[in-house]
Amino acid sequence: MDNTFSFDGRLKTMTIGFMVVGVICLALTFVMDSQPDHVRFWSNILHNSVFFTGISAMALFALTAFISAWAGWFATIKRLFEAYSLFLLTGFILLLVVAGGLWAHAHHLYHWADLSTLDPESPNYDEILVGKSAFLNKGVFTFLGAGAVGVWYIFARMIRNLSIAEDKNGGALDHSFHQKMRIWSAGFLPIAGFTIPAMVWLFIMSVDAHWYSTLFAWYNMAGWFVCFCAFTILTIIYLKKKGMLENVTKEHLHDLGKYMFGFSVFWTYCWFSQYMLIWYGNVGEETIYFRERLDSFPVLFYANLIINFLVPFFVLMRNDTKRKYGTLIFVSVILIFGHWIDMFLMLKPGILKTAKEHAAHADHGHEGHGHAADHGGHAVEHATEFVSGFTMPGFLELGTFLGFLGLFLFVFFSRLASAKLQPVNDPYMMESVTHHT
Repeated sequence: MDNTFSFDGRLKTMTIGFMVVGVICLALTFVMDSQPDHVRFWSNILHNSVFFTGISAMALFALTAFISAWAGWFATIKRLFEAYSLFLLTGFILLLVVAGGLWAHAHHLYHWADLSTLDPESPNYDEILVGKSAFLNKGVFTFLGAGAVGVWYIFARMIRNLSIAEDKNGGALDHSFHQKMRIWSAGFLPIAGFTIPAMVWLFIMSVDAHWYSTLFAWYNMAGWFVCFCAFTILTIIYLKKKGMLENVTKEHLHDLGKYMFGFSVFWTYCWFSQYMLIWYGNVGEETIYFRERLDSFPVLFYANLIINFLVPFFVLMRNDTKRKYGTLIFVSVILIFGHWIDMFLMLKPGILKTAKEHAAHADHGHEGHGHAADHGGHAVEHATEFVSGFTMPGFLELGTFLGFLGLFLFVFFSRLASAKLQPVNDPYMMESVTHHT
């Protein structure tokens, strides 16, 4: 059995080709951007950086959760978990770029970053943002939001190093490396429990600075976890088509399919709970989030539910479909794209509104006092005109997605090729093999 993966020239060419497409699309977006402050360019960087970094974070979360729970079923595929988690270093760099743009005033993605909203003498003074300024500020955004990703990478790197060391120096009776992995895993989980939601609040939810939801972090984490399962399923099928991962059976895919199905339902539960409670409460500063998306983005709003709930629910409900390559590939691809659309819908409306208001204040000498009212949801005029790159993803958004996807896969395959494809001294390896045969 071949226990090594070679990142061959053909695969490298494909992933690099995707990255070239992404760079070209980003460059065209910057040059052709008709919106103020190159907001389409910066929002596309934010959108894809957070999307793929979140998937990588869920890979590390799943890895550490399974290790802490003494799970044995995933031992044959844990190298995929490790390789996906190592994208966190790249994600850390990407989020630092977004944070750096904030410090350099290169973009205006976040309404709270406008210091005039904190000045009582300014017509843009915003009492709600003053109350949130201890959390919504550039320092917390950088050191807690982006910095947390750097901390996650340290845990991912240490667990990966211990896993490789176990291959080289471990043995049938030597579980010391696995014990150390368990310690690092147990240390990561409580840190993740706070910092992953904090990163979500800072990088995603705060684009709508007045709005908040106590379910928003879990909603995002559920979507990321679904995408992580989808990428893992696609990778397993790809490697098995190449004659690798002989110990991985359809039962392993069935387990991953159950996770993908279950977390799709959980994602829908979070979506409905947010929507139902906010609709029932009918409080202006809360309902504005969904009102904006229903009125101005109806196609994406309803497509989001169809793609990310109805499709996986009805396709994966049958037990046998979670063992079939065709249905698993179809649903996995649909869900990756669907949750990318979901994040587009989370970010773009608030970002566009902030950019337009910032430009209006700059052009008219900060005329008008309706800034806070717009974001608070009491006197909002919903945008009805089609805005390229915001009302719907355009070709430049899709090309940028391909570029980030190429980068994500390039890092993943590079890390996958740097160690044995399957661990040889993992104490649960035999359980993983025999349990699924």
